[in-house]
Amino acid sequence: MIIKLSPQRRDDLLEVVKTGQVLNINGEEFDFSAIPDGATLPRSAIHSEWFAGDVEMISGDLVVTLLFPNPANYSPAQAFPVDLVGVPDGPVAFPQPLAAPPSPEAFPE
Repeated sequence: MIIKLSPQRRDDLLEVVKTGQVLNINGEEFDFSAIPDGATLPRSAIHSEWFAGDVEMISGDLVVTLLFPNPANYSPAQAFPVDLVGVPDGPVAFPQPLAAPPSPEAFPE
């Protein structure tokens, strides 16, 4: 599986778990196991805000593009994400944000 990320500045949480050709995105399951090689499932046929493009099966690899929320402290790896190739089953590991800046209370005057 190849997951392409389309970054957007937003504070949503994106949790994805992969099991074979099935993606569980924030608790909603999307089963793409019926897509034959060379086929494309248009974005308009997928009822979820998290998909940013068509889903394709290319040479046995499922290729999906997901919206990728970037928090206020987004990192360069989040702003310019590389494709996730050969994604294993289990929770999908996404690029992480920069460390949160210390709160003003951490610096008493």
